Amino acid sequence: MTDPRETGSRLDPKYDANGLITAVVTHATTGDVLMVAHMNADALAATITDGEAVFWSRSRARLWKKGETSGHILRVTEMRIDCDQDALWIKAEPAGPACHTGEASCFYRRVEGNRLVRE
Repeated sequence: MTDPRETGSRLDPKYDANGLITAVVTHATTGDVLMVAHMNADALAATITDGEAVFWSRSRARLWKKGETSGHILRVTEMRIDCDQDALWIKAEPAGPACHTGEASCFYRRVEGNRLVRE
């Protein structure tokens, strides 16, 4: 392997055609998956600088800090990037529910056949 993106120590995210990278957020203590969102370069920079998760809202076409209206921010404890730097794993301590529905996680329903079953 000679690709510095895959073997080097420089953060060099490989953003998609829309300038986004997928971010998976897990609870720093329990390991539960809390949410999946997207980041652009500005969101990633703000998250690194402030230590609180900032994402790119595709529906609003703007940056949004998780919890900016609810107060349910995500305090980042660790960030990892995958081998080819096109996906992030964020470990965070949530200050309240991570899901906009009020659920602790956005993944509160299990798929059973063609049905969704609440946990």
